[in-house]
Amino acid sequence: MKLISWNVNGLRACVKKGFMDYFDREKADVFCVQETKLQPEQISLELEGYHQFWNSAEKKGYSGTAVFTKTEPLTVQYGLDMEAYDGEGRVITLEYNDYYLVNVYTPNSQRELTRLDFRMDWENVFREYLKSLEAKKPVILCGDLNVAHREIDLKNPKTNRRNAGFTDEEREKMTTLLSSGFIDTFRHLYPDLEGAYTWWSYMRQARERNAGWRIDYFLVSESLKQKIKKAEIHSEVMGSDHCPVLLEI
Repeated sequence: MKLISWNVNGLRACVKKGFMDYFDREKADVFCVQETKLQPEQISLELEGYHQFWNSAEKKGYSGTAVFTKTEPLTVQYGLDMEAYDGEGRVITLEYNDYYLVNVYTPNSQRELTRLDFRMDWENVFREYLKSLEAKKPVILCGDLNVAHREIDLKNPKTNRRNAGFTDEEREKMTTLLSSGFIDTFRHLYPDLEGAYTWWSYMRQARERNAGWRIDYFLVSESLKQKIKKAEIHSEVMGSDHCPVLLEI
C-alpha cells in the first residue's frame, strides 16, 4: 500500500503548479493533503476511483485537510470531538479493517511563540486521541507536524533554537509521542541521513540552497514496524513550500 502526504499551502494554487501531474503519476492508494485553504465547494477535483473527504476551517482561506482514498473507509471522523480544537479543520481520521489513518495539520506556534501554550495543550489532547485509537487497532499518522525533532532535521539548528517548530517544548512533545509507541518511519530507515528536508522558506533562496526543515512525517504504531517498506521525501516535486512524503507499507 502506497500513502502520500503533502502540505500543499493552498490547494487551488498548487493545482495550477502541477498537483494533478504528481497525483496521477504516483497513483497512491491514499493521498493526504494539509493546508488546503479552501471550502470543498471552491474546487472541483476529478479524481476517478477515489473517495474524497474534506475538513475545512471555519475561517476561509486558512488551514484545512483532505484525504483522497481508493478504498472506502468504515468510518470517518472530522476533528477531535473537542470544540476548542475543531474549528480549524486540522484532523481527519479514517477507519479501515486493520488500522486507523490520521491526517493532521498541527498548529504552528507562530512568531514570538504567541501560540505555544495552545500548541502544548493541543499536543497533549492529540496524543491521548491517538492512543485511544491505538487501543483498538494500529495507527498510521501523517501530516505536517510543524516540528523538526532533532538537530539533523533542519539545516541551521543553532540559529533556530527558539523559533517556532524547533523549541525545546515542541521537540519534547515529539519525543513523548514517539516514546509512547510510535515510529518515525523515515528515521527508522535512514537514522543518520542529513540534508533530508520537507519544507523551505520562500526567503533567501532557501530551497535552492537546501536550507530546509523536516517537519512532514509518517508515524506508525510499533506493531507496524516490520511492515515498513519505503519512506521517501520527494523534494524534487514543486508546487508548495513543502514537498510530498511517501510511505509504502
